[in-house]
Amino acid sequence: MAIAATISVPLTSPIRRRNSLTLTGSSSSSSSSSSTIQLSFPKNNIAGLCPRFRISASAASSMSTQAPQKVSTAPTSFLDRREAGFLHFVKYHGLGNDFILVDNRDSSEPRVTPEQAVKLCDRNFGIGADGVIFAMPGIDGTDYTMRIFNSDGSEPEMCGNGVRCFARFIAELENLNGSHSFTVHTGAGLIVPEILEDGKVRVDMGEPILKGSDVPTKLPANKDQSVIKSELDVDGVTWNVTCVSMGNPHCVTFGAKGGQNLQVDELDLAKIGPNFEHHEMFPARTNTEFVQIFSRSHLKMRVWERGAGATLACGTGACATVVAAVLEGHAERNCTVDLPGGPLQIEWREEDNHIYMTGPAEVVFYGSVPL
Repeated sequence: MAIAATISVPLTSPIRRRNSLTLTGSSSSSSSSSSTIQLSFPKNNIAGLCPRFRISASAASSMSTQAPQKVSTAPTSFLDRREAGFLHFVKYHGLGNDFILVDNRDSSEPRVTPEQAVKLCDRNFGIGADGVIFAMPGIDGTDYTMRIFNSDGSEPEMCGNGVRCFARFIAELENLNGSHSFTVHTGAGLIVPEILEDGKVRVDMGEPILKGSDVPTKLPANKDQSVIKSELDVDGVTWNVTCVSMGNPHCVTFGAKGGQNLQVDELDLAKIGPNFEHHEMFPARTNTEFVQIFSRSHLKMRVWERGAGATLACGTGACATVVAAVLEGHAERNCTVDLPGGPLQIEWREEDNHIYMTGPAEVVFYGSVPL
């Protein structure tokens, strides 16, 4: 089966004109394969000082240079392409939490299956990502619908970092400049992202769900139907946990019972994370946040995400972390939350009980893969 891929790497604003380098390789063996990699460089980049050229390689290791050829690198025209059997995508990341964004506005059915999403997300044999996000037609009066398949093929209700990437993706698809906001239908309900003038995205994440049975968790409620600083036994260690839903379930812990302030960098997430995720007290599994307290306005968090494992950032997890910190008396309602990929600003407003998340979302590259 032939394999082809096109990758355009933006090193500055995608609107600026770029020079391109296209590499094409092929093999004449019976298990032949071919690949194309297109790299786009900004005009003022050092690579852009060279004229466009093509290098062709064959199984005989022959090399030749050809006359410059026109290569389309404009993101809009790239995304408008509709070759049969190919998926055109843009890879984005929000603080290292990375996603494959797919323009699915012409259909309410995802263009790839959960099984295909697993292959696309594979970091060795695929594109590599924490999930695949689909921009789909809005329903119930919303502008758009967002769906996501995790790297294990499961479908979460929503993703905080993902919705920031989604917002930037929509702005690119619709050629929007400056500050814009729109409504997005998700499995967690209505989400309203706003692109700010500085390029960051502020998202109204709605109200946190605190009723234990709605998170859901089987841990008994201990305060107004909520599970706050409750004890959870995980492999013989008793952890104090607070359970919050941001439309998806979260178990937040600031440390083990009787322990000191948690040092999150010392945790072996790959060992303990799955034990929280699949714990019998969480019938829908759970995301788990391990939190270190620096001050009443500064927290540090590492996350084990349901369906994705350890990731560099989790937006809904950062929101749940601030809610839990306020409920346990550790923090104020406006906090900086440090994640492995960088900081998010989280505010839980008293006036409307909504949580607002502000952070970046950036393009990694544009690409195409055969399905």
